[in-house]
Amino acid sequence: MEKMKWIFNEDARKDIKKTSLDDFSEEKILKAKKFHESFLVYEKTPLVRLNSLSNALNIKGIFVKDESYRFGLNAFKVLGGSYAIGNFLAQKLDKDIDDISFDYLKNKEVKEKLGDMVFTTATDGNHGRGVAWAATQLGQNSVVYMPKGSSKIRLDNIIADGAKASITDLNYDDAVRLSLKHANENGWEIIQDTAWEGYTKVPLWIMQGYGTMMLEIIEQLKDLKGKKMTHLFLQAGVGAMAGAIQAVVASIFKEDRPITVIVEPNKADCIYKSALNKKITNVTGDMQTIMAGLACGEPNPIGWDILKDYSDAYVSCPEYISAKGMRVLGNPMGEDKKVISGESGAVTLGLLYEILTNEDLKELKEELKLDENSLAVVISTEGDTDPEHYRKIVWDGAYNK
Repeated sequence: MEKMKWIFNEDARKDIKKTSLDDFSEEKILKAKKFHESFLVYEKTPLVRLNSLSNALNIKGIFVKDESYRFGLNAFKVLGGSYAIGNFLAQKLDKDIDDISFDYLKNKEVKEKLGDMVFTTATDGNHGRGVAWAATQLGQNSVVYMPKGSSKIRLDNIIADGAKASITDLNYDDAVRLSLKHANENGWEIIQDTAWEGYTKVPLWIMQGYGTMMLEIIEQLKDLKGKKMTHLFLQAGVGAMAGAIQAVVASIFKEDRPITVIVEPNKADCIYKSALNKKITNVTGDMQTIMAGLACGEPNPIGWDILKDYSDAYVSCPEYISAKGMRVLGNPMGEDKKVISGESGAVTLGLLYEILTNEDLKELKEELKLDENSLAVVISTEGDTDPEHYRKIVWDGAYNK
């Protein structure tokens, strides 16, 4: 049986030289949020308070940021892809992103000035759909490559949003390399949420776009009479989203920031292994985890630099943790609101629940300082992006412990 593994970052709270957070200052992330607010479909996604669950688990509060409502696309990823494309087109127009809106980029005259472009990416589903949606909305084209084992319904959704898309016979990281190869051969623009030597500007824009979620959470907690977040659980694939949210939190709250836990599947735990080895460590092979959006074996260097310096703990989880999170969120207690969360979205809540209910994890609970005064925030990064698989887990009990 797969086991839970974790490691703590002894340097996270030390006053030592760390990676700069200038690119994730509140001012920088407000630019992304302002751009997103210019979309006609923009509204804050819900921050769901699970009072009955937190009472049952004997902690002060549990809040779930429900990204299944994001722009009608059932996942958060569009925040990054759209902001990256917006910045790219703004530069083509010799403008700052602050000076344009989504509607401005949709203008016929602006489109004629820009000409036809093709944006390409590799994806497990959600990022590719976000890129396809943004490109189509702006009258541009997109080509999306998916790793082997990808869900057909996720492929169909990407195609429905305007992309030419296909499932390859490659793992995720090799699909990224295929996308780059075709971009170089055909003069396309690659919009990828990981970075490599010579390719950092677009991944940084994507990460800044993800920061909109954290600014919304901060605003929503203020609306709830200043509830102070003590714990933040973030799932990681390449570490772009986790790194971005961690950076925003550390930039705004500094030493008063919440304890942050980075969560991955056992089968694709490149951030955990990197933390263990104190250097970037890749995971190879097929990485056949149910958490498709987290099945990434090579850390984003920008995200890794932030996570290694500011995150408090890294946890590598068995599959059943994600399945348990899906079932808990989908079958709420008392007056709690139901949250439909997919495999990659629910692993953080599943982990929180397991820590608070499993006596074998008492040491982890104590080390994380989870107690009756804790207010934990998790991000459900996706809804049921594969409805058939969602029902298999929630209805039929697949991937039980």
